[in-house]
Amino acid sequence: MTIEQLLPQLAPWVANLENVWPATFIKPQFAQWQVLHILSLVVLGGTTIILNLRLIGAGVTSEPPSEIHRNLRTWLAVGVIGIVVSGVLIGMANAERLYNSQAFTVKLLALVAGVIFTYGVSVPVAKADGLVSRRSKLFLALGAAVWGLGLWIFATADLINPGLWHLISAGALVVLFVAQGRLRWAYLAGLLTLIVVHFVSTHFVIKPDDYDRLNPVNIAFAWVFAVWIAGTALLQLLRAGSTPQGGPLTRAVGYATILVWVTAAAAGRWIAFA
Repeated sequence: MTIEQLLPQLAPWVANLENVWPATFIKPQFAQWQVLHILSLVVLGGTTIILNLRLIGAGVTSEPPSEIHRNLRTWLAVGVIGIVVSGVLIGMANAERLYNSQAFTVKLLALVAGVIFTYGVSVPVAKADGLVSRRSKLFLALGAAVWGLGLWIFATADLINPGLWHLISAGALVVLFVAQGRLRWAYLAGLLTLIVVHFVSTHFVIKPDDYDRLNPVNIAFAWVFAVWIAGTALLQLLRAGSTPQGGPLTRAVGYATILVWVTAAAAGRWIAFA
């Protein structure tokens, strides 16, 4: 699914975008604006991880979520504004390519979901020190629907679906950081076992160039990894119970907000392929 398929009537307007200001100014300096886009993503990623790890109950736990947000809110806004503005300008200079890109469609949906999660859910929950209001629950449902559509396109589109491994890897690392005690060691042991079995299966049992057999195996392992990671995260959510600074839903908000921005970054990485 691409924007061209959804809105074919926009084709003439899209084709002319690179010929109007500010695209005419941006295009000769495309690389510099890409650097700004990446730097904005770094700022956004750092602030998002710190804030939402606190909602999960990890990271900087010596301060309440509201204090973490108060210290990070300016940088969080800089990251979001930077990535949106630089993304729009870069997009104008490369409009025809993005118009027919499934990866860009995923990135756009993840970006919308990320803004909804961040300012409709994560930030209000942090300000309330873990309390998830009815309004935040509504935004959570809306953001999840948009993100879910993006993930569906990501998973079913040819050429870009390997990009989901970025999301799986990020989820694996977050859960490894958050899990504690015996759960962490059991999770790590299972994860390492899966990695070894996957590597052996796709490099020795099946030849790396035998794509007809390799693709179904990779898809099956992606599901196994996802279930193992999500199952451990769910167990961690339930075992932690409710605290004065939130319960399982608060921690789920933290996980989702981190991973939705990872989805946007991963999709952007695969725009060159489809």
